Amino acid sequence: MIIDTADRLKTTQEYYFSVKLQEVRELMAQGRDIINIAIGNPDMSPSQATIDELNKQSNIPENHGYQAYRSIPELRKAIVEWLENIYGVSLNPEHEILPLIGSKEGITHISLAFLNPGDQVLVPELGYPSYGAVAEMIGGKAISYPMIENEGYRPDLHAIQQMDLSRVKLMWINYPNMPTGAPAEKKVFEDLVAFAKKNKVLICHDNPYSLVLNESKPLSLLSVNGAMETAIELNSMSKSHNMAGWRIGWVAGEKSYIDAILKIKSNVDSGMFKPMQLAAVEAFKNPESWHIARNAEYKKRRELVYQFLDVLSCTYDKSQTGMFIWAKVNPQIGSSDRLADYLLYKKDIFVTPGMVYGDKGKQYIRVSLCVKQDLLKKVIERIGTFDIKEI
Repeated sequence: MIIDTADRLKTTQEYYFSVKLQEVRELMAQGRDIINIAIGNPDMSPSQATIDELNKQSNIPENHGYQAYRSIPELRKAIVEWLENIYGVSLNPEHEILPLIGSKEGITHISLAFLNPGDQVLVPELGYPSYGAVAEMIGGKAISYPMIENEGYRPDLHAIQQMDLSRVKLMWINYPNMPTGAPAEKKVFEDLVAFAKKNKVLICHDNPYSLVLNESKPLSLLSVNGAMETAIELNSMSKSHNMAGWRIGWVAGEKSYIDAILKIKSNVDSGMFKPMQLAAVEAFKNPESWHIARNAEYKKRRELVYQFLDVLSCTYDKSQTGMFIWAKVNPQIGSSDRLADYLLYKKDIFVTPGMVYGDKGKQYIRVSLCVKQDLLKKVIERIGTFDIKEI
């Protein structure tokens, strides 16, 4: 290499799934029939009306030009109406919503908008790796905060309050939680808003899972009194509408926060393809029956995943929300990466070892429900009569 890379690459690792999926592809190229039950990649289609609208709008020549950074007004209006209907949150479509190319993009934009080098970010001890990785990449410092497992993996605010918070600017939360499946709770949100106000911290809530296998009313952090003052919320259509590859998400919050994020976004990317935006507007019209049908399929798959985990002698909480099952590995096996390696190299089954989401996940695996029933049945057949001594 003639040119040295930036110093940030010395502390930045390639995303786990980017590396591991390449290994899986190489094994498959060797003739191995790997069944991937690790990735939360929705395999069901968007509604037919959504697809039809995309096809219709794509045939209109003037729809292929550059689009506004804030998106078309119709999309912002549709998002706001959907948030009102699902979460009971009333927002201004002109100033309090910013559509994004997926919420993962938003993590970077938010971090660039609010963090200076040396600023600190509170990230969950079990959570999406990108929260901390992006902060570190731009010169911030990710500080892991404790969660109380037997109380729904809620942030341990008492312990956090004892920490030195003088340099903390942001705090990432995610409920329903990934990877644990812990549901959102209004009291936890209220406590977080009070904590944020007291310590002048911006709470960033990542909320993509609340319509998947959620037996409770979906919750938005922004529905809590006072939250708009000290919180923003990410959401997307990836999980709720089976539109992961479309890369349509948004950030919601008070105007000054949205304006700050827009300054970054407008220098990094452009507006989304107009036909996709118009198709997304159509997707927000999906009737409740469409969402019920999606969850009915996930429920059937979940029962098969339970069977798989039972054979492995894993334990799990059946009250989990979302499209994954977080399961504790039998102590006789040891760490989750040991079980994951056994399943991949001996049984051609790819699961996610929990350590990907933090050290507290070393005894857990995560299994995706984004796998067709026939493949899950095949997984169960491959395991057969599992013997821990085989590992």
